[in-house]
Amino acid sequence: MIYLALDFPNWKEAQSFLETNQLKGVPVKVGMELFYKEGPTVIEALKKDEHPIFLDLKLHDIPTTVKKAMRNVASLGVEMVNVHAFGGSDMIQAAKEGLIKGAAGSIEPKLLAVTLLTSMDETVIRDELKVESSLESTVIHLASLAKNNGADGVVCSAHEANEIKQACGKQFLTVTPGIRLSDSAHNDQKRIATPQLAGNQGADRIVIGRSVTQAPNPYKAYQKAIEEWNHVIQQ
Repeated sequence: MIYLALDFPNWKEAQSFLETNQLKGVPVKVGMELFYKEGPTVIEALKKDEHPIFLDLKLHDIPTTVKKAMRNVASLGVEMVNVHAFGGSDMIQAAKEGLIKGAAGSIEPKLLAVTLLTSMDETVIRDELKVESSLESTVIHLASLAKNNGADGVVCSAHEANEIKQACGKQFLTVTPGIRLSDSAHNDQKRIATPQLAGNQGADRIVIGRSVTQAPNPYKAYQKAIEEWNHVIQQ
């Protein structure tokens, strides 16, 4: 499944983009920029047009606060939501508990944990975060931590998806952002991949943004992403 990142400053622009480019109903990712501007109303509007939604808020706070936040998020009816794995085991457990209680018998959102942002590389984690382990081993450790504390999957680079599957099992979801079409700019992402590479690496779901939203023909670009993704899935 391909989630289109709605990285727009407000709902008016996001709605116009979706309607103009015949993308109503496609799976979407709502991040902090749009959600903090519009709040739950943007989720309600997207659900009316039957968009599957990944709510990308990357919560990272004390366990009690995250638990209460997730109780509210669960009532929105989104498909996936995430936290930072660096929040630790207690916070991840609290997030899961909040989703279970907030769902109250209805469909519970999948809980994802962000391992390392795709804007980070080995230099950043070594020199700035002072993490002594390699990038790959850090990602695998955080993925295992997430799984052992109730997460349904992780947000990771496509380059790490296969190793995470080996460590955490095939049923553990790998959702990969930083997806670019082959002719697109990298922008601020460092660990990027094409839809085809992500699929070959074992990613379950991918998130694509600027390669589509800033393309001369967004509809055509989105269809190209689907074509590349489906080519791998059907193999």
